[in-house]
Amino acid sequence: MGERLIIGMFGFGVVGQGLYDIIKTKKLNLEIKKFVIKNAAKKRTLPADLFTTDAEEILSDTEINTVVELIDNADAAFEITKRALKSGKNVVSANKKMIALHLEELTQIQQEYGTALLYEGAVCGSIPIIRNLEEYYDNELLYAITGIFNGSSNYILSKIFNENKPYEEALKQAQELGFAESDPTLDVGGFDAKYKLAIVASHAYGIYVNPDDILNIGIDKLGYQDIRFAKEKGLKIKLLPLAKEINQHQVVLYVLPRLIDADNMLFNVENENNGVLVKAAFADEQFFYGKGAGGHPTGSAVLSDIAALRYGYRYEYKKHIEASQIAYSNDYNLQVYFRYEHENTLNQLKFNQITERFYGSDFHYVIGEINLQEILDKKDIIDQTGNFIAEIF
Repeated sequence: MGERLIIGMFGFGVVGQGLYDIIKTKKLNLEIKKFVIKNAAKKRTLPADLFTTDAEEILSDTEINTVVELIDNADAAFEITKRALKSGKNVVSANKKMIALHLEELTQIQQEYGTALLYEGAVCGSIPIIRNLEEYYDNELLYAITGIFNGSSNYILSKIFNENKPYEEALKQAQELGFAESDPTLDVGGFDAKYKLAIVASHAYGIYVNPDDILNIGIDKLGYQDIRFAKEKGLKIKLLPLAKEINQHQVVLYVLPRLIDADNMLFNVENENNGVLVKAAFADEQFFYGKGAGGHPTGSAVLSDIAALRYGYRYEYKKHIEASQIAYSNDYNLQVYFRYEHENTLNQLKFNQITERFYGSDFHYVIGEINLQEILDKKDIIDQTGNFIAEIF
């Protein structure tokens, strides 16, 4: 049965409730001793004595050997995780921002104190991509990893392209269903996907990259002109992060909308579902598909980590030891579609070449090659109202 886990859980929101729903249907060698929540006045379905607002009731309890961290505050989550690991408690987290921002330090803490931090639920919901990168691909040469990492933005794009809904209406529906927050910037701006990309790249290539150094441009500037352009050419727009090895010793990372055709396996990944494409030297191309949002899908990934802790599982970070010759780079040329409002905007950008121009009565666009570093340097210009950029092949 493995080691008995005595769990202290921070947070009892959508994922926390989903996790509890799954746990209560299973006969597992574990016990949830205490929940720390923010709002003590909120009515709960469980006995009141299980809940507290005092973090010390978990962090100072020597009987609790496992902390499950499911709160939405990245700074607070980091302090909880760091202290728990240093006090000998293993941690399971689904906080992708916290992990992406602090992964190098958290890895060092695990090694120093002999504790384990698992975070499968932080990336792509129910898809076990971290575990596969750690184990299945541990000795594999990975060419690229891309996919749909954010269920909220994918839901919005699905409604736009499959049901002809305007962007604002699709966003409102996503918010009403709980897929997007009242402030949807994290999702539609590509930030959520960027945090997940940083984590994936770390396990794929053994590198630590500050998410602030990774380009992310989302779908919040998507216009009817871009939708019409895509549909006329039989394409769809998806918000796709990419980690790709170049020159055998460098890795590029970015998040951009991408125009894809029906031959792409991500073309039919719809609604809140996620899909991950892994291209490798020996395994060739593999595709992972599953629910990317919701309490139960993410809860199932969290439970998988909890169950693994019963048998002493931990990430080995083997690729980090071997990654001394791999560097992060933004020197990479992309083929893009760029719709702009003012000619002055286009004149401020340095394209390597422009292969197509269109100057219409209601919008203008170019298709051409531009360097990733140029997009990063001119992001404030490119990502303005009236403009939209997407990678195109």
